[in-house]
Amino acid sequence: MTRIKRGVSSKKRKKNILKQTKGYKGHRSKKYKAAKDAFVHAKVHAYRDRKKKKRTNRALQQIKINAACKKQGVSYSKFIHSLKEKNIELDRKILADLAQNNPDIFEKLIS
Repeated sequence: MTRIKRGVSSKKRKKNILKQTKGYKGHRSKKYKAAKDAFVHAKVHAYRDRKKKKRTNRALQQIKINAACKKQGVSYSKFIHSLKEKNIELDRKILADLAQNNPDIFEKLIS
């Protein structure tokens, strides 16, 4: 059986990691071992924070709606309850946008 040299594939793999870690600080972009470790951690954080972003945005939307409700003298929970009673099915993303950009329309929803 013929001998297989692995230098080309390992160099390609190392080159790929170093290419993806370009711009990292210090030896995390220059040395393969540190770069590989930094790259793995970066991917973990990126995956986790894509999920976290959704939670953060929902909390921010609730804060925006609550602030607009307080101006009208209604609590957030009573406002959401009244929307459900009236069968108005707007999600919090739309409500937050209305509260911020179109307060007159949002005021009509409260009353």
